[in-house]
Amino acid sequence: MTPKTPYEVPAEMREFAERSVEQARKAFDGFIGAATKAVDTAQVSAESARLNTHDVARKAIGYAENNVSAAFELAQKLVKSKDLTEVMAHQSEFMKAQMEALQSQFKEMGAAAQDVATKAAETITKAAKPK
Repeated sequence: MTPKTPYEVPAEMREFAERSVEQARKAFDGFIGAATKAVDTAQVSAESARLNTHDVARKAIGYAENNVSAAFELAQKLVKSKDLTEVMAHQSEFMKAQMEALQSQFKEMGAAAQDVATKAAETITKAAKPK
């Protein structure tokens, strides 16, 4: 009987296994890098959106404050009016001024919303660029 020799892994098979492990590690490192970049991009985008949304919300509150103040001024004028003609004149002035204010406010809010969207897109684009 011939003695049994221990099984040896051929050198080619060992080299192939080593290359496979190395390739798998590189692929995993690439995946982790991409995942980290995605998280960083999301965080930067969220912070940018939060700041921009905060500015838009403050602007909206300012508009509401101005509109309510104008309504109180109208109420004071109406209370002090001497006749129906004066009431109608105050009401007409108020409506004209409010329509102009609302038109301006809508225009500014539209521009602000567009600015927020543009800044968010720029932030995402910058964060997504390879470094």
